[in-house]
Amino acid sequence: FRRALRCADGITCVSHPLAQYVRETSSSKAPIEVIENAVPEGVFYPMDRTNCRRELGLPQDGIFIGMAGAISKSRSIETLFRAFEILARERPDVHLVLAGICDKGLRLPQNSRVHYLGTLPPNKVPVFLSTLNISVICNRESEFGKYCFPQKFYESVACSVPVVAAATGSMLELLKDRPECLYEPDNVDNLAAVLRRQAAKAVALPLEVPTWSTLGSRLEKFFRFCVKSKEQSLQSISASPAD
Repeated sequence: FRRALRCADGITCVSHPLAQYVRETSSSKAPIEVIENAVPEGVFYPMDRTNCRRELGLPQDGIFIGMAGAISKSRSIETLFRAFEILARERPDVHLVLAGICDKGLRLPQNSRVHYLGTLPPNKVPVFLSTLNISVICNRESEFGKYCFPQKFYESVACSVPVVAAATGSMLELLKDRPECLYEPDNVDNLAAVLRRQAAKAVALPLEVPTWSTLGSRLEKFFRFCVKSKEQSLQSISASPAD
């Protein structure tokens, strides 16, 4: 992989922390462009919560906290489970809603207010997110957590769903001015406290959400820049006097 980086004429990274890591740990001199995740146009947008809950067969009333994606120990999903159990004892209107592939052997909280919808087709993901009062981005301070860019972040923001995310990697950087939306990775009590405050007064993030078309244009521009730079380098070499 490091040999590939040394030979590359241009490098794209999915997050700024990953780009910084590549700069610090590889000998590549190539330009680096950060191309984060985005949303497809016309798919993720604010939807009526009542209709979305009805469509997925969920209760109409309550504070829905949830996530879609990998329901995995590697992303510290059990921190969310334990935080939910704390909140569920405090108030009877809190529900935990989950969708995605679940780790084998992972035990979901035993509570009638836990709703696991399995793996949903892509066109149902924005419907699922729109049922939520709070979308949670679980992660831990791992290699993956530090350098990824969670796909569900911009999808949730595009649906005008308030977000709470683990304070690591790109989320820590992107939400540095929104500490009320961050929780300490693997800290159950801290996540419960953040969710408690958000349940009382959750506010959607006023962020501009990039589309794949926009990022495609940026990627094309970067490719053209790399090609032009390579051509100029080759012309310079061919124009140099022979030894």
